[in-house]
Amino acid sequence: MHKQVKGSDIRKAFLQFFQQKGHTVLPSSSLVPQDDPTLLFASAGMVQIKPYFLGLATPPNRRLASCQKCFRTSDIESVGDSKHLTFFEMLGNFSVGDYFKKEAIEWAWEFITRWLKLSQERLWVTVFLDDDEAAAYWQQIGICRERIVRLGEKDNFWGPAGESGPCGPCSEIHYDFGEDKGCGRPGCDPSCECSRFSEVWNLVFTEYNQDREGTRTRLPKPNIDTGMGLERISAVMQGKSTVYETDLFAPLVENIAGLTSRPYGRDETVDRALRIIAEHARGSTFLIADGVVPGNEGRGYVLRRIVRRASMFGRKLGLEDGFLGSLADTVIDAMGDVYPELKGNRKLVLGVLGAEEQRFNQALGTGLNVLDRIIEKVQSAGRRTISGQDIFMLYDTYGFPKELTAEIAGEQGFALDLSGFEEEMERQRERARAAHRFGLGEQTSLEVYEKLPVTSTRFAGYQELHQKSRIMALIKGGNPVESAAEGDTVEIVLDETPFYGEMGGQVGDTGEIRSEQGRAAITQASRPLPEMTVHLGEVVAGVLRAGALVEVEVEAERRMDIARNHTATHLLQAALRIVLGDHVRQSGSLVAPDRFRFDFTHLEAVGKEQLLRVQRIVNQKIRENIPVRDLILSYQEALSRGATALFGEKYGDQVRVVQVGEPAFSVELCGGTHVSYTGQIGMFHLISESSIGSGLRRIEAATGRGAEAFIEERLTKFETAAVHLDSKPEELPERIIGVLEELDRARKRSQSLERELARNMAGSLTSQAKEVNGTKVVAVRIEASSAEVMREVGDRLKEELGSGVVVLGAVYNDKVNFLVMVTSDLVAKGVSAGDIARRVAKEAGGGGGGRAELGQGSGKDTGKIEQALGLVEALIPH
Repeated sequence: MHKQVKGSDIRKAFLQFFQQKGHTVLPSSSLVPQDDPTLLFASAGMVQIKPYFLGLATPPNRRLASCQKCFRTSDIESVGDSKHLTFFEMLGNFSVGDYFKKEAIEWAWEFITRWLKLSQERLWVTVFLDDDEAAAYWQQIGICRERIVRLGEKDNFWGPAGESGPCGPCSEIHYDFGEDKGCGRPGCDPSCECSRFSEVWNLVFTEYNQDREGTRTRLPKPNIDTGMGLERISAVMQGKSTVYETDLFAPLVENIAGLTSRPYGRDETVDRALRIIAEHARGSTFLIADGVVPGNEGRGYVLRRIVRRASMFGRKLGLEDGFLGSLADTVIDAMGDVYPELKGNRKLVLGVLGAEEQRFNQALGTGLNVLDRIIEKVQSAGRRTISGQDIFMLYDTYGFPKELTAEIAGEQGFALDLSGFEEEMERQRERARAAHRFGLGEQTSLEVYEKLPVTSTRFAGYQELHQKSRIMALIKGGNPVESAAEGDTVEIVLDETPFYGEMGGQVGDTGEIRSEQGRAAITQASRPLPEMTVHLGEVVAGVLRAGALVEVEVEAERRMDIARNHTATHLLQAALRIVLGDHVRQSGSLVAPDRFRFDFTHLEAVGKEQLLRVQRIVNQKIRENIPVRDLILSYQEALSRGATALFGEKYGDQVRVVQVGEPAFSVELCGGTHVSYTGQIGMFHLISESSIGSGLRRIEAATGRGAEAFIEERLTKFETAAVHLDSKPEELPERIIGVLEELDRARKRSQSLERELARNMAGSLTSQAKEVNGTKVVAVRIEASSAEVMREVGDRLKEELGSGVVVLGAVYNDKVNFLVMVTSDLVAKGVSAGDIARRVAKEAGGGGGGRAELGQGSGKDTGKIEQALGLVEALIPH
């Protein structure tokens, strides 16, 4: 074995080899797929190549190679054994309609035997059952027939990466560790699941495209898609039995072993925990660096699962406090040169991990106790399955992913009712849908749009707001129609439009569509298909017909308001990066005419002075009246110019770049509408800043007319307040402080008088004491404005009674409040103030409790105060 070969050496050698074969080396794309809605994460090297295979984009070269970051969620529960990973690096070479099986097989063999110098005698290959062509090529380069294994679709047919996409038969290269590592059965080969063989390279011959229904059609040209896991080939090259012993993982495992004082390799239970922590620390570091933050849905939920799973196993090894940050530092130091986004987002990674660990640790102790009680309850009932309701409660209240509950419960032999859990989740989703249902009318299905005679609309709205066009389709009530008359709500598809369809956070345009025979008021423009703009509105006069020539006009003033706000979001992001740091990234936005909101990654609340500095920077750029221009560039050229992109947004080969200033103050990939010069924005005003989740902040702001209206409204209220306080506006702050100080003094005088009255009241209340079962009892309603006054009266009564029970009721803060006091001699006889408070408050529609000497409670039904106090005598024991 070549133990001196590092994983980084293999990565470098692979890319160099294929460069020499005429391949263009592509940088790894983000783990968050930018152009494939069927994928949660990039799970294979082919993900960024998929548009080229499908003919949707033109590749920079028909021969491509990469080392792609990958993340697979299917293996999360398996992580902890010797081989499964969620995050891994995939080495791959690709042919987009260029070479095919012969070259792919010959080059794979050349690299693995001549560059990596693996023994040919240790290598076996598998091919698809009827792939005689691939088998023949393997024999031609020297593989004997006995070491070529034919397998079926389960093993040697590579499906699409996602619900649909390119696929085809494959051929795999396997490394043979030797018969002594296997099961010992005669005829053991790579189809055996024993540990003798390890698949190191998969060559996929993509000949088909599979749709969501599973139907396969031949691609115009066959392609090559290969994948070799860097971690797995490193284990082979370094003579290690697991990937965790390679140089790619060893420093991380050693770090954890040092933190826990539990060395690796002595106890399999400890080893499994160390592997889980190391793998999840690495995976979470890469996910956060690529813009994922913890959440309860989608990618955020996956991140939360692995962070909390790592935290749980850390606790099992004695790591009570946050520790994942130090492990992330190790990952960043080791891999930051290859993946610079790690170093660039170090602060964000450490902050998000720290916050998520803290949040989980706060809930974990309570949640574990709750789970223990659930298990005891289930066990005492003679059952071995935890209900869906209980799983959901742990998830919803204590942040326990169902997989974590399953892992903990499974260790004690309990199963989970996962179908019941999904029913509870669906009920929650339905509650959320009901809360956000605003009386939407009929919805047109996607299939209706796809079957229209035209599925694209040329957008002319960057240059024009008024133009001629033709109606290509009309939809009414969810169905295509030939005409729409006055009063009809209609969707209109044109061949060309100046209307911006809602996309990328920017709302759609409004305006009018007019023909010689009719007119429609357009209230919304949207994009149900990527290239189609649909105009929703009402026919307000005459009739509109499919095929008619029309005048199309966007409401110009509203469009300008939107453009002001949209350009301001670009200025805002640039200013935030200046003030807060380069870790700031946009994670969402809403650009409307009156105001906008901007969501971004940041770990803590933005300070008041920081916000003021951001506002000053943006307004300075507005006053400078710098040009705003759009450029059409290749995606790679745009990124090389420093353009920022929104994670998860789809970008093609050619992208629109909006640049503010020369030299550039801001450069972003953006398809929205903007002003021509920043001076057209007029002014920018920050309205609010708040948290919307772990590591995510939201700023709301306004520009132009919206900012003017907001400031006018605030000034009007300010001036009105000044009038009411008989003050000049400029003196209002001092006047308010003076009034508040005066109110505070008056409040203190009032409270002093109330307490004096309370003490005097106590003397008269003593005479109302009744003797019940040998115990003196005062149970009365009093006038009090606070718990302090009630306590003052109660203490005085208790003192004057010497021995007895005091129960006071008073109405304040829109509820009935109770105070119960019991002297120490009666406490010794079993009288409990807490019990009395609980019973009395319950009668008034509330609850209470407390200690034996002192109890408190409250109820919503103020009309039942006398009835509740009337219970007291019955609560005094004999």
